[in-house]
Amino acid sequence: MRAMTSTLNPAQRMDTTAAVAVALTVIGWASAFPAIRAGLAAFGPLELGALRFAIAAVPAAIFLAVRRPTLPRTGELWRLAFGGAVFVALYTAMLNFGELTVSAGAAGFIINVSPIFTAIMAMALLGERFSTMAWVGTAISFSGIGIIAMADGQGLHFDTGALLVLGSALCSAVNTIVQKPLFARHHPLTIAASNMVLGALCLAPFLPAAFSQAAVADMGGLGAVIYLGVVPSLIAYAAWATALSRLPAARASNFLYLVSPMSALIGFFWLGEVPMLLGLLGGALALGGVIVVNLKR
Repeated sequence: MRAMTSTLNPAQRMDTTAAVAVALTVIGWASAFPAIRAGLAAFGPLELGALRFAIAAVPAAIFLAVRRPTLPRTGELWRLAFGGAVFVALYTAMLNFGELTVSAGAAGFIINVSPIFTAIMAMALLGERFSTMAWVGTAISFSGIGIIAMADGQGLHFDTGALLVLGSALCSAVNTIVQKPLFARHHPLTIAASNMVLGALCLAPFLPAAFSQAAVADMGGLGAVIYLGVVPSLIAYAAWATALSRLPAARASNFLYLVSPMSALIGFFWLGEVPMLLGLLGGALALGGVIVVNLKR
């Protein structure tokens, strides 16, 4: 595995492409929380995930067929399979089941353990460096996400649902480390499209039930699953692959602290959920921490 350091080469600087990719990822994944809540009113957790990624897999498969990317080496096959099975299928199943009982603020808090997992593993396995100032910024962001969870009316309870959401956060972090070496040989959109197709295949056994539920679902549920398939899946996963190809894993993951406050903002406009003053303070801290991590970058 090729070592990574904090000395960024031109392909790892925060250029315009990386900035746009990060923004699309944050907005796309933040909007997934209210969309999942809306979708679960009409679909079961596994059926929602199966239909979501079936929608995303169609254009992804067309992209792969037209582009005809370089075939992976034998040693890379497991990394691609990991992305589909773990980063897409398992992550989605655990998050959907978790959101049946875990509130939005609490889910956002738990999911934001992922950047910490990623930073620790990136240092141990990829040789990346994370400065003292970067850890300070991480602590500030994580504190802000904790305040958001406290501001949520239902609070933070570590029940089975919370453990499932924690498991989805671990899936995301491990996949970031597992797939990072692929970007040395493969285009990020190729990796993202492969994740979509393989993940959809893993969830395919639940598609018949999903179609049955879709036949009786209301427009709100159908709109939610279509939105999930296009924005948080097809667009955001592609954007994340692009960001990860241009930034060190630990630094790219740090931007995910912005997902929770952005989700609260989207929830305000989509679901009419009014954030409390404490939640606004938490969002400001989360943003401030990300700024600290990226000082002098």
